[in-house]
Amino acid sequence: MLKELVIAVQAYFRAHQFIVRHKLWKWILIPGFIYMLLFMGGMWLFWTSSGDFLDWLFNTVGIKSWLDSMNNSLLNFLFITASIIFRLILLFFYFSLFKFLFLVVGSPVFAYLSEKTENIIEGNDYPFDLKQLLKDIWRAVRLALRNTLWQTIYIIAILLFSLIPVVGWVSPMIAFLVECYYYGFSMLDYSTERHKLSPSQSIAFISNRKGLAIGNGMVFFLLHVIPFVGWVLAPAYAVVAATLSLYHQDDNP
Repeated sequence: MLKELVIAVQAYFRAHQFIVRHKLWKWILIPGFIYMLLFMGGMWLFWTSSGDFLDWLFNTVGIKSWLDSMNNSLLNFLFITASIIFRLILLFFYFSLFKFLFLVVGSPVFAYLSEKTENIIEGNDYPFDLKQLLKDIWRAVRLALRNTLWQTIYIIAILLFSLIPVVGWVSPMIAFLVECYYYGFSMLDYSTERHKLSPSQSIAFISNRKGLAIGNGMVFFLLHVIPFVGWVLAPAYAVVAATLSLYHQDDNP
């Protein structure tokens, strides 16, 4: 898996060189700006609503009043830490829902960009096929929905795990890796679908290459650390990098 992670990370550098060389910027910037605007609006909505939700939850179950009555600094520290961790995990859960909506909206562009990347690599030129494109979009929607349902199950389990003092502090990292895997899965699936793998075959294929999926998703999320520029580049770079990583999966990094 470590080798696959390295290949997935290297694929982003290859993707940048590939995009510059073949002048694919219009396919990068247009969906990127749309994603950036949706991301900024979504994060603002999450940050304002999650705080109110946590206040309501803790007041409803009586945790705050109980802590006030205990007047214990250690318990207060554990509560504050748990609140931060809980909010981080909620952020990943929200992001999985946001990602599902964006993958549905952006699937026509992502499917085309993945196909164009492969065509350039192999020197092929397939004619535009509206019927095939609609099939690709429907498949992307079904798999995105399937992945979102599984992520929801995992996130609920991780939320419960996060309530365990000290041990549960690793739960944000687990949630992060789960989110990375499922985002990378979606990016890799554009290539596996094009090679006529059924959804079940694609799931098995990518499950055997978890490092490629996790690495792709990991760099995608790390790009969000760079305001604006990273938000614009992250989605389409992830598509190109995923396509390239499958061509370099046997390389020695």
